[in-house]
Amino acid sequence: MPNSATPTLNALAKRLLAYEAATGKHPSAAFGVFEKLRQPLSHLLGIAGFRALFSRALALASEDAPWLRALHIKADGCLEGLAELAAQLDQNGIAAGEVVLVARLLELLATFIGPALTLRLIQGAWPKGSFDDLNFDKGQGP
Repeated sequence: MPNSATPTLNALAKRLLAYEAATGKHPSAAFGVFEKLRQPLSHLLGIAGFRALFSRALALASEDAPWLRALHIKADGCLEGLAELAAQLDQNGIAAGEVVLVARLLELLATFIGPALTLRLIQGAWPKGSFDDLNFDKGQGP
């Protein structure tokens, strides 16, 4: 499955998914990533803005992982439908689709609010995470 996001965004998406998978709190790592980003982004953009951004990321990611078209974003900004798809897809396909989806959301964030603010937002959501190697704040962009 091709993924047209930049290598830096793919690496960051994989890292965030790994952090969330390690917690075991959500049925999928992607749910955990979006839950952690939903609150700060809703404060920044409003719930409608978050839903619009998330919807666009889902549409873009669906080009690379067509099964993502079966997912929906609820009124409160939560993602639904992955649990139902998990029975139909293999774990590798799910993992690849989650990377694409998270990378696309990060790509949109970096485009709209800039790489430095995107990185600060991520560092706030994952304060114990390590992100210094990603060069977001060194003028190189995502």
